[in-house]
Amino acid sequence: MSDVGVLLREWRGNRRLSQLELAGQAGVSTRHLSFVETGRSRPTREMILRLAEELAVPLRARNALLLAGGSAPAYPEGDLGGPGLAAVLASLRAVLAGHEPYPAVLIDRHWTMVDGNAAVPLLTAGAAPSLLEPPVNVLRLSLHPDGMAPRIRNLPEWRAHVLHRLDRQALATGDPVLRSLHDELLALPGGRATARPDGMVVPLRYTTDGRELSFFSVTSVLGTPLDVTLDELAIESFLPADAATAAFLHGR
Repeated sequence: MSDVGVLLREWRGNRRLSQLELAGQAGVSTRHLSFVETGRSRPTREMILRLAEELAVPLRARNALLLAGGSAPAYPEGDLGGPGLAAVLASLRAVLAGHEPYPAVLIDRHWTMVDGNAAVPLLTAGAAPSLLEPPVNVLRLSLHPDGMAPRIRNLPEWRAHVLHRLDRQALATGDPVLRSLHDELLALPGGRATARPDGMVVPLRYTTDGRELSFFSVTSVLGTPLDVTLDELAIESFLPADAATAAFLHGR
């Protein structure tokens, strides 16, 4: 098991903060923070949680910090299929349904699809069955040549957007699974964007049934989660980027 001081120093480096900056934000002395990071001082449970809060450490990693410091985890990890999370999941599924006729998916921390609404097959039609067998990774599905990639009209630009976002997420969370996924997707064919896309957002320009649709994506997360599982859930929803797409979806 890693020492808590080493882990805190890694998170501080990840956030590109100096000891002076973090100490000031957390209300501790730079000397004490230095002692914690070098193992000369053992931080209390409260100190670990305070530093983790200032470093915006995900809840799962906060539990790991506490365990490394000899304390019990502070945040429970609920079961997606259990009764404890049933009410929240029911509400999230209601959000998915309310987003129709536009596609929306509920994903976990590794971009595995937990659920999707009735409009999702509009995007997944034609993908290889192997990519649609649970667990479905929505990023792999989108960029794989046997998935959605052949129908994405602006694949180089969309691919660049996905890879940049995944790279930032892997860096922010320190999650090796996300880093591995990024490297896997980077190796897939798809071309490189040669120019900055026009417009306000990077659209997903997608061909289905011989018609080109245009979407932009919105990511929604729970605002105040205290459970590890809920902290790692997000809704990825797609909204029409032009009037023609909206009219087509409402007319289906």
